[in-house]
Formats: sequence, structure tokens, C-alpha cells
Amino acid sequence: MKGAHSMAAHYWIRGGTRADRDVVRQTLDLPPPLAVVSAHRRRRGPYTAAGSVVRAVAADALARAPELGPRHHIELLSAAPELDGQVPAIKVALELTAASGARTRYQARLHTLRISHGLVEFLRDYLVALDAGPRSLVVEDLAEADPTDHEFLAVLVRRVPASLLSVVVGSDERPVVDPPGPVTVSLPAALSAHTTRIDVPGTAAVPDHRDPGSAYAASLAQAYVDSDGTSDDPAELAAYQGLAPDRRAQLHDARAVRLREQGERSLAFGAIPFHAANGTDPANAGVAAVREAQLHCKNLGLYHAAVEFGLLGRSIMDRSDTLPDLWWQFTGDATTSLSALGRAEEAEAMYAEARAMTADPEIHMHAAYATAMLYARHYDDDRRDPYTARQWLNVAVALASLLPDLKERAFHSVFNRNGIALVETREGRPDKALELLNLGMAWLDRELAPGEQMLHRTGLRYNRAQVYLMTGRLEEALADLDAVIEVDPNFHDHYFNRANVLRRLGRSAEAIEDYGRSLDLSPPYPEVYYNRADAKLELGDVDGALADFGRAIELDPSNVDALLNRAGLRSDLGDETGAWADVTAGLAQRPHDAHLLCLKARLLADRGEADTAREAVTSALDANPGMAEAWAIRGSLAYASGDLEAAMADLSQAVSLTDVPQFRFNRAAALESAGRFIEAADDYAAVLASTEDEDARLRMDFCLQAAGGATAAHTGG
Repeated sequence: MKGAHSMAAHYWIRGGTRADRDVVRQTLDLPPPLAVVSAHRRRRGPYTAAGSVVRAVAADALARAPELGPRHHIELLSAAPELDGQVPAIKVALELTAASGARTRYQARLHTLRISHGLVEFLRDYLVALDAGPRSLVVEDLAEADPTDHEFLAVLVRRVPASLLSVVVGSDERPVVDPPGPVTVSLPAALSAHTTRIDVPGTAAVPDHRDPGSAYAASLAQAYVDSDGTSDDPAELAAYQGLAPDRRAQLHDARAVRLREQGERSLAFGAIPFHAANGTDPANAGVAAVREAQLHCKNLGLYHAAVEFGLLGRSIMDRSDTLPDLWWQFTGDATTSLSALGRAEEAEAMYAEARAMTADPEIHMHAAYATAMLYARHYDDDRRDPYTARQWLNVAVALASLLPDLKERAFHSVFNRNGIALVETREGRPDKALELLNLGMAWLDRELAPGEQMLHRTGLRYNRAQVYLMTGRLEEALADLDAVIEVDPNFHDHYFNRANVLRRLGRSAEAIEDYGRSLDLSPPYPEVYYNRADAKLELGDVDGALADFGRAIELDPSNVDALLNRAGLRSDLGDETGAWADVTAGLAQRPHDAHLLCLKARLLADRGEADTAREAVTSALDANPGMAEAWAIRGSLAYASGDLEAAMADLSQAVSLTDVPQFRFNRAAALESAGRFIEAADDYAAVLASTEDEDARLRMDFCLQAAGGATAAHTGG
């Protein structure tokens, strides 16, 4: 069977045990291995697979291509913190310097996807630098992978060709499913689209009749613990389960000690909390380890794991103990993470549970504010309810006013009123929002020392900048963003937002600089490339714009606007093949997009396919009857076919919608051909009023002469 699959491909081997899948994998004609890793999140939590691959190649990659370290340091350290010191440290934004309870800003849900793109580019560029032919990567235990590894593998099989890296993923008979909540990239969909699936029949487990207390059984149980609970060997699992509970706990303690001695940071987010939670002291050592893992995951935007650790922490701590604050911390960080993941209903249920379990006013205050934010921003549009949000915010404000400490009262009062400002903005009352924000900033300035609660104080100013922006007060928005960046210079979003303001002010060169700074502080993301491409176009940098639109599409093939813009540029540059490919890809996702249909019509017309071009532009008008360009294209097609009446009608409609010289000139040509010289001359004159088109001048003179001759002939002169 060796060589049964000899073409370069990605594979998904599904079913059986890992040993069964190994047998099947040996039949594949694979390139030399790059790495063989497990994705089981119980080993190292988020990025178990990606981090293991990075650790396996990092030394060689950084030696061969040292520029990859600085370029991808955020991604590398997020997935493999053991590389600390080998690549530049991540520049810490303000939220990671604040105490946990003071943090009011968290990573976007898409942050992990951006990390995955950076990791994939790191591997791709390393393999190119390696220049030793294709390699293979085996990733096992897919069904137990954290969603971060789902994203990593989905991006990997889409973006890296099998001729460079043949990816072989293995999973048991359970279906590979997307995690709950909104999913931007789907691993099941990616596997279906980009891998060859091989199903493996399972082998029947052979009963082991040996004494469960034998040395052999003990060795099997030890093997299960040493696998960090990831082994799928039925005999090992049975031996482990056959141990007395206290013996199992002792084995977990011993394994946790050995893992800590390894000094590998990522183990603290997978295996170590697993063993501590199942050891002899789950309520103390276990809770501490799980809480450390949850905090790390929440702060880095690894939200699925933060939820999982929060639920685990709550389950192993004794609620009747003297740790109610810790129970709320597990709960609060789990709900924050659920909200960020778009799982608002689950978060609201946990807030209701917290309210039912305690009369602590601070917990009720936090839960009230957080519940309000579900209705103000986290629920889908059909569930958002500003009235309900305002009810909960007023509860939070009332509770904050009762806090005995003046500084705490000021902070929480302003924080909760900031939420009301958001509701005011959403309901179209920006002046009310500005009033609340200004009062809050002044209150904190009075009550707090200059360096206290800087994250929240810069947050207020950032929010004020957004309100200024939506009301067109661009200079004031820019001043606030300048002030925010001065205090918090390492947060990429600040530069992205300031760049957008600079563009609206016509300062495109400065905007491009800020877009670059945003990329320096973040893994790659498509929005910044798309916006930078537009800014480059404004400065006439067509090649730079093409490259940035290409990067946006590479990161997000569903970005139809980037496809449209690149298609237009390619068409203007004479790259008909590239333009056609982009239009086709865009219409596959948005088949009724009027702009894409117009461009399709232009390309078809250039090919001489007038009938299909007319069909495309008519479809564009069906989708958007107010689109002047579509009327102009259809008018030009009618003119080319000799249908002057249709041409004049369509071009007149285009001019009535958007009076630009090109449409006027084309209508003038149709009027001239129809012998309507005076009207044609008027259109040519309108063109000359805004351009120095010499052809329009010559045509106007001709029409005026022709009109005079026609008048003389009519009167017999």
C-alpha cells in the first residue's frame, strides 16, 4: 500500500485510535516530516498544536531567517511563550499593566485568527527559506483541540499548498465541529474543501483480564497520567480508572511537580491545571493553577479556554468556603469571555445565577453593568434593547453611589455612566453622550491622582473621540486620539483609528504611517491592509494599493470589497485575466453586487461579448437602479450596437444621477450621431467647463457648424 496516495495533498484521517491512524498514515507517500504533534488541549491549552510546531522549528527558522522573529514575535510568543528571549518581547499595551479588576478593554474575538495567520506565514516563509523540498506535518487528536488550533489548521490547509507542506490531521470517530458562537473560519469546512479524507475502521478493544492491582496495570495507569490524560489507549484508561481515588490523586500531584520542573510556560495553560485540579488538593492548589490559566487566557483573548477554565474553577472550589470573591472572579471572567465570543445568552444566564447566589452589592453592580452591555452591544441586532440596557445601567450607577471609598465610588460611577453614554450614542443622541463623557473625565480628574486608573481614563477619551468622529468633529477626534496614544502607545487599534481620521482629513501620507504602526503592534489583519490600500490610491501609489488589496484578500478571501477594488485596478492596468478572476470570486459570494456586475459587463464588452455584457449590466440595474455607472455602460453598449434612442435614454439617466464629464461626453456622442447637434454641443461645452478635453472642443465646434448648416438647409438659406 505504500505510495497509494502519491500526489501532493493534505489529508484527514478519521476514525479508530491513534495507533490505527498511524498504520494508515504509513501507507501514504508523504514528504519527510517537519513535526508530529498532538492538538489535545489538555497538554498545553490554546495553540497546543501550533505552539508545538513552532517550538520544533524555531531554532532552525530563526537561524536561517532571523527576520521572521521580529516580524512574527507577537504570534510566536502567544503560541509558544517559551521563545521569550529568542524573539523581541511583545510591547505591552495599557490593559496588561492594569490590575485585573481595573481592566476595561480586552482583545477582539478575531485576535486569535490574526495570530493563526501570522503563525502560518511564519511556517510558510521558514519552509521557503529551508529550500529542501516539501515537508509533512502530522497533527493528531483533532477532536480535543482548542478552537485556536481549529483556526490555525483551517488557515494552514487553505493558505499553504501541499506541494510545500503536506498536512495530515487525525481525529477519532467523533465529528469535528465548530465551537459554539460565531465562527469566522470553520475547520470542518476547511477540511472538506482542502483535504482528502480517509476513514479508518476502529478495532475492537481486547479485554484485559489481568489483576487491576498488578504491576503491569500500574504501569498502564502511570502511562495514562504521563500522557496528561490524552491517551486513547483503552487499556491505559481502564487501568487509570481502576486505581483508588487517593492513588490517582497522588499520581497527578507527582506529574504536576515534574511538569513544573520543566519550566515551560505553556504547560501552565493545559497539563498543570489538569493535574492540579485532579490532585490531592483541588480546592487550593487546583484552584490556584486553574485561576492562573484562566487569567492568562482571558487577557490574551483566548476566550474559549478562559470559559472552560472558569467553569472548571467553579466546579472544584468549595462555594461554602471563605472564597466568594474568587468564585465571582471565575464567573466574571467566564462571562466576559462568553460575551466576547458572541455567546451572550450563556453569559446572561451566569449573571442571573450570580445574582441569585449573593447579596454582595459590588457583585450585583458588576453583573448589572455587564448585563446592560449584553443588551447594548453583544446581542445580535434583533435582541439588542437600549431600554433594558439603560435599566441595568441605572442599577449599576445606583449601587456605585453607595460605595464607601470615594475613589472607588468615582471610578465605578464614571465607568457605569460611560455605559449610558454608549446607549445614548446608539440611540442617536451624541450630545448627551459627550456630556456624560466630559462630566466623567472631570470627575476622575478631581478624585484620582494623575496616574491612577489610566486605562479607564484613556478609554473615556477614546470613546469621546469616537463620538466626535461620528458627528464630523474630526480635529477634536484627532486631538483625543493623539492624547490616548501618548498615554497608551502600544495598542494597535489606536493607530488604526487615528489613521482613519487622518484619511478623512486628507492627510493620507500620515494615515499610511499609522496603518504601518498598527501592523507593527498586531498580527496581520485584513482591515488595516484594505484601508491602507485606499490611502495609497489617494496618493497615486497603484502598485502599493494592489499589494495591500492582495494581502487583505489573502487574509480574508471573503472580503468582496477588496476583490472589487483589486479587480478595478487590474482592469485599468490591462490585466484582464486577473480582473476576471477577482470579479468571478466576488460574484461567487455576492452574486447580485451591482459594482461587480458592472465591472463584469465592462470586461465582457472589452472582449467583444456585447450580449452577455448587456445581461450583466441589466442585472446590475435590477440590483441597484440608482447606479449611474450601470446606466452609462448600458448606454455605451447600445451606442456601439447602433441603437441611438436606447443609448441616449440610458446615458441621460446616468447624467441625471451623476453628472460627470465622461457620461456627458458619451451622451454627446450619441446625440451627435442622432443629428441632435445643438444638444450635443451643449454636452461637449459642459465637458469643457470642467476639463481641457481637446477632443470635446473639436466635437463641439463640429456640432455647432453642423447645426448651422442644418438650420440653413431647413430655411432654404
